[in-house]
Amino acid sequence: MRGFPTTLATVAAGILLACLPPGDGAHGQALDKVSFGTAWLAEAAHGGFYQAVADGTYRKHGLDVTIVEGGPQVNSQLLLAVGKLDFAMGDMLQSFDTVRQGIPTIAVAAMSQKDPQVMIAHPDRGVDSLKDLRGLTLFISQEGFTTFFQWMKREFGLLDSQVKPYVFSPQPFLVDPESAMQGYVTLEPYAIDNGMKPKVFLLADYGFNNYATLILTRRDTVDRKADLVQRFVDASIIGWYNYLYGDNHAANALIKGKNPGMTDGQLAYSVATMKQSGIVDSGQAKELGIGAMDDTRIAGFFDEMVKAGVVKADVDYRKAYTLHFVNKKVGLDLYPSTPRSGSTR
Repeated sequence: MRGFPTTLATVAAGILLACLPPGDGAHGQALDKVSFGTAWLAEAAHGGFYQAVADGTYRKHGLDVTIVEGGPQVNSQLLLAVGKLDFAMGDMLQSFDTVRQGIPTIAVAAMSQKDPQVMIAHPDRGVDSLKDLRGLTLFISQEGFTTFFQWMKREFGLLDSQVKPYVFSPQPFLVDPESAMQGYVTLEPYAIDNGMKPKVFLLADYGFNNYATLILTRRDTVDRKADLVQRFVDASIIGWYNYLYGDNHAANALIKGKNPGMTDGQLAYSVATMKQSGIVDSGQAKELGIGAMDDTRIAGFFDEMVKAGVVKADVDYRKAYTLHFVNKKVGLDLYPSTPRSGSTR
């Protein structure tokens, strides 16, 4: 307001603030428009991000966030790399691979302490652990074959000859009792629990120490807009606490609006399973907050993947991530003293 007397400047500033749309960022500043690409169709495994949109957490952090669904025809990480998205979802193995390819993206937070990848087997077939999958037909996707299955081979003595293509349908598994199939702990077990309660084995509980639901961005965004990155990470963390332990009805409505095939029953199951399995807030997230990452854990996981032949030893894995934006205990005050296991409220 250069040129106005102090009193007039104060009045004018008040009028300007009063005219701004409600919900704009702190001090009446315009919101930063941000796009975030998920890894698949809308689901509870993305719920914290939808929560931060639905309950205004992003707006409170000065952000106008658009969530762009992933899917079979959408490569969010490619869109991020070429500047069509500001942030995208991924996992640590994918981040190692972007370093190998020289793609200038970087992980800034890990919203899932455990990878939700599972193997699912029929009950009453003597399958009580991953090593009992020997001799069974295994329905695994091409991506799964080149990543987690290579680790399973090394750890549990499984064979390439056991694998048949996973076509993202449970039908081949359901008709073959001597088989097992891949899935996500939050989705497929619910879908196939049709009078048959399957055996479910979370790979993370057997040592597959991959961080998942990473928030990725470009290196130049970290360099030039560190404050924006921090606000997006912090708001997303708060969104996850509120989704798991607060009222998530508005977020679930957004999810169902984007993905009409998602039912209330599926969403409730997914939230309860994330809590029970510790997908989001187990391990170091209990002390450092959701989104936590750790140098030692990442180094150990990288070494395991090198031994399994999934990644090359000469990849500089340290370029795949930064701890600058996490481990700040953001949102810990939102964690209930007595978690309501199985509740979606």
